Amino acid sequence: MIIENLRCEYLSNPLGIDVLQPRLSWELREERRGARQTAYAIRVATSRETLLAGEADLWESGKVESEHTFHIPYEGKPLRSMQRAWWSVRVWDEQGQPSEWAEPAWWEMGLLTPDDWKAEWIGAPIVGGRRAGVPCPYLRKEFTIGRSIRQARLYITALGLYDASINGQPVGDVVLAPGWTEYRKRVEYFVYDVTQQLHVGTNAIGVILGDGWFCGHVAWWGRQIYGEAPRLLAQLVILYENGETQYIPTDSTWQFSTGPLLEADLLMGETYNARLEMPGWNCPGFAAEGWKPVQVFAPWPAPLCARIGPPVRRKEELSPIEEPRQVSNWPMPAWIFDLGQNMVGRVRLKVKGDPGTTIRLRYGEMLKPDGSLYTENLRTAKQTDTYVLRGGDEEIYEPLFTFHGFRYVEVTGLTEKPSKDLITGIVLHTDMPLTGTFSCSEPLLNQLQHNIVWGHKGNSVDIPTDCPQRDERLGWTGDAQVFVRTGAFVHDIESFFARWLQTVEDSQNEEGAIPPVCPNPCPAMVGTDGGPAWADAIIICPWTLYLCYGDKRILEGRYASMARFMAYLEKTAINGIRCHPEYSGFRGFGDWLSTNAETPLDLIGTAFYAYDASLMAEIAKVLGKEEDEKRYRQLYETIRSAFQRRFLTPDGLLVSGTQTACVLALEFDLVPESVRAAVAKALVHDIRARGYHLSTGFVGTPYLLHVLTREGYLDVAYRLLLQRTWPSWLYPVTKGATTVWERWDSWTEEKGFQDPAMNSFNHYAYGAVGAWLYQVVAGIDLDPKSPGYRHIRLAPRPGGGLTHAEASLRTVCGLVRSAWRIEDGRLLWEVEVPTNTTATAILPVQSDADVLEADRPLSESLGVKLLEMTSDGVVLHLDSGQYRFLAPWSSTEPTRSPVDK
Repeated sequence: MIIENLRCEYLSNPLGIDVLQPRLSWELREERRGARQTAYAIRVATSRETLLAGEADLWESGKVESEHTFHIPYEGKPLRSMQRAWWSVRVWDEQGQPSEWAEPAWWEMGLLTPDDWKAEWIGAPIVGGRRAGVPCPYLRKEFTIGRSIRQARLYITALGLYDASINGQPVGDVVLAPGWTEYRKRVEYFVYDVTQQLHVGTNAIGVILGDGWFCGHVAWWGRQIYGEAPRLLAQLVILYENGETQYIPTDSTWQFSTGPLLEADLLMGETYNARLEMPGWNCPGFAAEGWKPVQVFAPWPAPLCARIGPPVRRKEELSPIEEPRQVSNWPMPAWIFDLGQNMVGRVRLKVKGDPGTTIRLRYGEMLKPDGSLYTENLRTAKQTDTYVLRGGDEEIYEPLFTFHGFRYVEVTGLTEKPSKDLITGIVLHTDMPLTGTFSCSEPLLNQLQHNIVWGHKGNSVDIPTDCPQRDERLGWTGDAQVFVRTGAFVHDIESFFARWLQTVEDSQNEEGAIPPVCPNPCPAMVGTDGGPAWADAIIICPWTLYLCYGDKRILEGRYASMARFMAYLEKTAINGIRCHPEYSGFRGFGDWLSTNAETPLDLIGTAFYAYDASLMAEIAKVLGKEEDEKRYRQLYETIRSAFQRRFLTPDGLLVSGTQTACVLALEFDLVPESVRAAVAKALVHDIRARGYHLSTGFVGTPYLLHVLTREGYLDVAYRLLLQRTWPSWLYPVTKGATTVWERWDSWTEEKGFQDPAMNSFNHYAYGAVGAWLYQVVAGIDLDPKSPGYRHIRLAPRPGGGLTHAEASLRTVCGLVRSAWRIEDGRLLWEVEVPTNTTATAILPVQSDADVLEADRPLSESLGVKLLEMTSDGVVLHLDSGQYRFLAPWSSTEPTRSPVDK
């Protein structure tokens, strides 16, 4: 067996963590069918050399009989601040044969106690107003190194954003650091290895501060939500070869000035005057005349913690797809550049001109009919960068403390026609590895998959957001909740969501309510209760992460917060009904952006209240909390009964016949088995009455196709999926969309652009249909009884006229793949089951008589066991390995729908 992808706390070789018992994970690779791990041994040492010598001076696990390969907690000696631990693992296979020791990996601890910090909060006494920004402070410090060093680390954070450099060279490749947390509860710091950037003699460290979320514009509320001006906390820790340690902390000896960055705001954009540049300001020997002592601030009351999860980085570059077009002459020529993709980030400008020439860059997602930039949907967000040339040689400019959502860039201020290489799009998002791929025979579905991926990237800039372009960009809980399952197919979101869920808990109020946005910068304006399907993210998201990644600790860590939330719901429900009409508090956003279908708020609220109770029972079971499990199961039954009394007639009809009402009742198992068929039939009747169009909003859409499939209406599900007219998933695709729209009708032929007060063209909520593409069309799903894809469910459901579909998913156990093709009256299905896992595979044919695997009958195929025949097909047990099934195919095989023809 080959051991690969060693990770600690989700990450490869993490630098600066503060988890005292970090968890270790690895993947196995072996082409032999049925290969599995039966035992492992872990060694942890203080150095690579010690580890390679076979010594484990921190922890020697010994041989542990176990098949587990992820989230194995470190159980060695207590770890100290700044300590690096090297580790390796070996495994034994099902035949008792040991592997080689894996190539060593490492993790390094951060600063574990407040006393480890020698630094003070510093900044500049430059304060803007609620709507007016100010120049960015430039801070610097020179220091001397007198002898050779062993290692150096920079521990750094800011209230706001920082950009750090040492001796003129950038520190790391992270952008928009340290990110956005609930600053009142915690502030994250980063750690950088800067050993190679230092030298004997005089050195200099420089830091530019940006407003960021701390004191820049947040949503539509203006600036200075958390504080008046940005602040820096940092310390350079140098370990010399002789064992001595030197600290270079932020304190009163630092100096500040202002420079070319005259204004920098996440929503509004940047203004940069290159004529004010200070060459060498962050290098030793700079003549700092006119620089002043920094302001020292009192300690910030919230604790410091190491960064959880990956940072935001520059991930890719996009070039314009055509030469720019001139759209106006007055008051100056304006040129439109088309990057061909609605993206999130900024641009790199390469320009040459006279000193003082001012170039303005404006950004938009769409164009108006006359070809000019559409910016009305930005509301108060300017999304404008301004660059003033220094003159002379070619100049290169990339904004530092802002990001935009756009496909098109309008450039003004040029004195002659530009070429398309004037700008390059720089895509920014949290550094989440792409884990899922999907493709099929329908090009529009492939584009939909593309749009889902890009929508997720664009709305994952540090936190899961609702839109990346207008004056909002908030961590809406409802949007994240409806998309989290699809997100786990598209990217590795485990640490990204784990970090955000800590922020959700930090945003919870004393009563237990979860706000609609997290962080919640303005509780007085936003409120503290997000309502049904929004606040429930505190339970649904951790449970989803547990299922997808097998992360039990995320349930343990959030359990107290979940329990407080459930207590809040029990307190505010009336006779088991959440959001009862008599309830005086916030009753929720309803089925947000549904189409001509108003689902009662109390029905939605009670449905999610019941769902929460059922999940809490499962979570309590996983955590061994038997009394809680029993109590929550009883609570679920009580709520279920209340739901039926209030919303279900004796004839099995829901008092609200909307698609979302039917979907929630069926998805959350809120109606008796005897009336499920009637409710499902009513759902399909409404869909047919609308010409096979959906009417669901944010609440019902994620479950719609799953419910139809489960209730026997696969053909209706496919017909909805492949619907090309509005409202549908594919309508925006047919109109050239490259990301998912916020509204079904963000733009239509009849009405043009929707209400600009709320109209985003990059909004991932409706992209939640992606889970159905993976789970049903391609047929890759998990087994809730074996979280983390230790046991996999493979069950493609061909339909809709598709002739082939393929998906892959990089799980915590390795790569899963399912690819089917129908041609010449035969079904070819290729499957890959990762090493150390098993799968239940359902081949969607009605007989196993002529089924072959690798040209052999099933009975002769190694790793295959026939379990049973069901109405869904031939059920097989598969050991790990790669398989190739071939079976006769009839077009009637996959659809056994009771829909009237």
